[in-house]
Amino acid sequence: MPRSSSTEGLQELLAELPAELRQQAFTHASWVDHRSQSYERLAFLGDVVLSLAVSNHLYPRFERYGAGRLTKVRAQAVSGASCARVARTLGVAGELRAAAPEGTGRSANMLVDSERVLASICEAIIGAAYLAFGIERTAPAVVSSFAAEVDEALEHPVDYKSVLQERLARRAEAVAYRTLAEDGPPHDRSFVVAAEVAGQELGRGEGKTKKSAEQEAALQALEGFG
Repeated sequence: MPRSSSTEGLQELLAELPAELRQQAFTHASWVDHRSQSYERLAFLGDVVLSLAVSNHLYPRFERYGAGRLTKVRAQAVSGASCARVARTLGVAGELRAAAPEGTGRSANMLVDSERVLASICEAIIGAAYLAFGIERTAPAVVSSFAAEVDEALEHPVDYKSVLQERLARRAEAVAYRTLAEDGPPHDRSFVVAAEVAGQELGRGEGKTKKSAEQEAALQALEGFG
C-alpha cells in the first residue's frame, strides 16, 4: 500500500481507487437491479469514516472546547452542504454523467443538481477509499479535503435555532424551548433544555447557559430531520 502524503487529498485517492469500487461509488440505485450495487452502502460506511476523521482532527486541536461545541463544529463541517461542495471540487458531477447508462441523460442531469446525491457520492468515495487504503491513509486525506469546511464552521458557526425555525416554518410549525433542569451553583450553572413542537420533544441539549443548551437541542432536532 502506498504511503500517505501530508498534502494528499481525496482527489488523489479517487484517482487510485480500484475500478470496481470506483464504479460503485458513481452508480445510482435507479441504474441497477439491486440497491446494494449502488453507492448507498459505500456512503453508509463513508459517513462514519468522515465523522471519525474530522472528530480525530478536532479533538487534540481544540483542547478547551467542550463536547457540545465540538459536536456543532463537526456537524457543520460534515453536513450535506459541505459534502456536496467537496464533491464538486472532486469533479463528481462530470463523473456521474459519464457513468450514467444510455438513455438516462435527463436523469443524470437531475441527479448532479441534487445536493443530497452529490453529498452521498462524496461519502461513497470516502467509504471506497477506506476499503481500498485503510483508515491510516484515508483519514488524513479526508481532513485535507474538508479543511476549508472545518475552517468555515469555526469562523462562521451556524445558528441551529434559526435553521430549525426556518425548516419548521415551511411546514407551518413553530418550535418552543422548555427548560427541563437547572443545576449547580450560580457561578457554574448547567441547563437542560428541550426543543418542542406542539408539545412533542424533537431534541434535547445541555449547556452552561440556556442559549447554548437551546442550540444543542436545536441541533439534535435537526439531526432527527436528517
